[in-house]
Amino acid sequence: MGGIFGVASKSSCVLDLFFGIDYHSHLGTRRGGMAVYDPAKGFDRAIHNIENSPFRTKFDRDVSELQGNLGIGCISDNEPQPLLVRSHLGNFAITTVGKINNMEELVEHSFKNGSTHFLEMSGGNVNPTEMVASLINQKSTMVEGIRYAQEMIDGSMTMLILTPKALFAARDRLGRTPLIIGKKDGARCVSFESHAYINLGYEDEKSLGPGEIVAVTPEGIETLQKPGDKMRICSFLWVYYGYPTSTYEGVNVEEMRYKCGDMLAERDFGEVKPDIVAGVPDSGIAHAIGYANRSGVPFARPFIKYTPTWPRSFMPTQQSQRNLIARMKLIPVHRLIKDKSLLMIDDSIVRGTQLRETSDFLYSNGAKEVHIRPACPPLLYGCKYLNFSRSKSEMDLITRRVIAKREGDNVDEKTLADYANPDSENYKGMLEDIRKELNFTTLKYHRLDDLVASIDIEPCKLCTYCWSGKE
Repeated sequence: MGGIFGVASKSSCVLDLFFGIDYHSHLGTRRGGMAVYDPAKGFDRAIHNIENSPFRTKFDRDVSELQGNLGIGCISDNEPQPLLVRSHLGNFAITTVGKINNMEELVEHSFKNGSTHFLEMSGGNVNPTEMVASLINQKSTMVEGIRYAQEMIDGSMTMLILTPKALFAARDRLGRTPLIIGKKDGARCVSFESHAYINLGYEDEKSLGPGEIVAVTPEGIETLQKPGDKMRICSFLWVYYGYPTSTYEGVNVEEMRYKCGDMLAERDFGEVKPDIVAGVPDSGIAHAIGYANRSGVPFARPFIKYTPTWPRSFMPTQQSQRNLIARMKLIPVHRLIKDKSLLMIDDSIVRGTQLRETSDFLYSNGAKEVHIRPACPPLLYGCKYLNFSRSKSEMDLITRRVIAKREGDNVDEKTLADYANPDSENYKGMLEDIRKELNFTTLKYHRLDDLVASIDIEPCKLCTYCWSGKE
């Protein structure tokens, strides 16, 4: 996914920038970066690989060396950024969060419109942030360029741009990812996560609407493009990605997860009688608390995450390493497992590999029953708008593999829509096949209508593509 943060201050912005970016560490694993502007020194930047070390550790020295009152930075799940750019629009730094599906088309388009080259990253890919900068530079003003980039990109794109006089903040044109502005005396910040600036002394000032563009200075905010009417914010922010203390569109993540668990329990009423309810750490815990509160079944922790060395939410890109680390991170409490009927809530089931290993381990340690309740509907489509899943193909999804076994390789959209319908026989058959394959006692997913109700904003403002296939 990735997260971005920026500061415009009358004094040094470096410490606020450092800690604000660090508070986004749950959103990415590959790169971290900071860029600052100082009137005397100009632009400066630091980028580090954070795959094997936390952001704070890698950037601790940079905090004492960077100088500036304006700055932007990011936690990135893929490309190195922020980038420093010199163009006819002047010098600027840029950082982004989003996904570009039509990269090759945009590369060819840029060549035809004057771009001479792009720097390739490892694997031969073009850095998406560089592509955004190239599109911006094809127009005569910064605002025109930002609008143009968002119109041309198939996918999503939220960005922060650092210039010598101000920060330009632009939310994705359909608001798939959030962008919030905080204020305190002498400074303003721009943040993906609303919790990232609370302990830095900022208070909420403004949430950008879909496609909105603003200029941010220590003195205030200037709206350069008003928000659009349509929104499609990612529902998975509440289910999994968002930090519990964050709020999007007025809905707190932790509170939403309690509602989600509450509704799962309501659907389960009288059907199962577990001894304890547990959440797969960390993203399943709040959902499980909601389930326990509604059902009256005690909440317990038969697994504990070993946070001293595995504090971070995300894992390596290689699946074999992910499976190993999933086992290493969670340590079982044997006395809470043996002879117990367990109801486990995880945020989702993607491939199913890790939950299968978890259920096998629970049975081998004496569990009587393992009931699984994913906190979202079955994932049927790979996300086109954010780097949500590391899956290379939709056939990596356990749902699609099961459907292929039931229907053959050529499955049309009408058939997939039927499998997405929780009241259809195909849906019930798919769940039973998944349950058998993953060795669960019972399996029941959160329904999409219940998920939308758990979030409780207008359904037309939510993106549910990965579950419904509807844009």
